[in-house]
Amino acid sequence: MTAADFAKALQKTDEIALTVTGRVSGKKSTRPVWFVLEGKTLYLLPVQGSDSEWYKNILKQPTITLAVKGAAKWTGKTAPITDPAKVHGVVERLRTKYGAGEVKKYYTKLDVAVKVPLK
Repeated sequence: MTAADFAKALQKTDEIALTVTGRVSGKKSTRPVWFVLEGKTLYLLPVQGSDSEWYKNILKQPTITLAVKGAAKWTGKTAPITDPAKVHGVVERLRTKYGAGEVKKYYTKLDVAVKVPLK
């Protein structure tokens, strides 16, 4: 699947499936995540920030797979975002997309984000 095709599929959903490789077990695990797409870059925000298990896993194994409703899939490398100003920018984009109340309800720690270039 091309990056353009995957980006098009993202426009039709608010939630994607994120699959990471366990840093200790080496096993794949999948969970639903919210995202923001900006141009050719996808941004993810771990619900528990740097304490999120999937975030800790991508620090060791940055290759992930993303799926839209099980059909459209994309495999790529992640880049952690730790700069507070950049993390704040991702948080604000999620608040705009999903609503500030929803982000406040689900996200408990806002210290990191993740960048996924779609290329």
